[in-house]
Amino acid sequence: MSTTTQSLRPQVDRLRRSWRASPMPAFFAWWGGELRELLPSRWRSWFGGGADWHLLQHDGASWTLRRSGDAEPLARWSGAAVDPAMPALLADALRSVDREDLRLALLLPTASVLRRRLVLPLAARENLQQVMAFEMDRQTPFSVAQVYYAVHELSGAAPEGRFNAELVAVPRSTLDPLLTELQNMGITIDAADLAMEEGRLGVNLLPPEQRPRRLRPRRRLNLALASACVLLLVLVLAQWLHNRQSSLAEMQTDVESMHGEAQQVASLRQQLQDNAGAAGFLVQRKKNSVAMLSLLRAATERLPETAWLERFSVDNTGQIGFQGQSPQATKLLDALKDSPLITHASFQGSIQPDPTTGKERFYMTAQLREPPVASGKPPANARPRDEDSE
Repeated sequence: MSTTTQSLRPQVDRLRRSWRASPMPAFFAWWGGELRELLPSRWRSWFGGGADWHLLQHDGASWTLRRSGDAEPLARWSGAAVDPAMPALLADALRSVDREDLRLALLLPTASVLRRRLVLPLAARENLQQVMAFEMDRQTPFSVAQVYYAVHELSGAAPEGRFNAELVAVPRSTLDPLLTELQNMGITIDAADLAMEEGRLGVNLLPPEQRPRRLRPRRRLNLALASACVLLLVLVLAQWLHNRQSSLAEMQTDVESMHGEAQQVASLRQQLQDNAGAAGFLVQRKKNSVAMLSLLRAATERLPETAWLERFSVDNTGQIGFQGQSPQATKLLDALKDSPLITHASFQGSIQPDPTTGKERFYMTAQLREPPVASGKPPANARPRDEDSE
């Protein structure tokens, strides 16, 4: 055993004890059993796995082999001497057991084993074997060199800062002859334990150096399968993340496309509102403005026949400009005074005679009267707007 393995062994043993003391092993055993019950009977043996303990027991005259938990023996042979038929009997009894799962335990009678219940401080839990080695002389009538021993933690209530444990010890003079006899028969055992009804107590009295080291090729396969499962899980999570990112990218593209379409719709709506506003403004402006034909007719009806206009203009502010000639230009103000469309008529500049025509040349400005908002009767000298437009 290397130095690194020796240094790590206490930590590994501590973790193993903590795991066994926790409720998780019992839970996983129950859970696995429930899952196996759901499988067809043909498949259950494939998922059985684990150590399959078989118990060897010596009653003084013969050896008995039975499966842990069963009362009926699988094989029996004489213990007086090495039985030549024993290997064949043992192989036939264990023919259906997987060699990798097979475990053999030597059961000792209760009378040959010393059991002592102890209450120990929590600090002793980390290394029970060494603590018991120092306490062996005080707890038993034997020394450490005279016994094989094991100690295990017990469940149940204990004083604060302490825990319950049990020391199991057997004299070497009792166990060594049995081990020698099994060795002569070519049988290798995995544990020496105490018989408890149809099973075993669950301790191993064999010292670590006498316990067989078994190769477990199935463990490598299980590790490979576990690694493959972890790898597949990582790949599934990566694929799920990739799919989610792809979906998010598609959603972002759709949102951007919809955002562009929404901007186009908003732009079209704004154009529609602007066009509707402009059309309404033009309609309202046309409704509130005076038709040019009506204005020209009003001016024509008001001005005398002896006067004519050379220029007639109307700007955006409604200011009207008249330029022309008349025999009596000053009377034009009186002619336009009561006009319903023309108001504030006045001359701009001086009135000058025209030597060619003998008339007075004038330039006059006026203001276009805005029609009232409320509809009323048209003036007597005005014609309908539709006729004006014609």
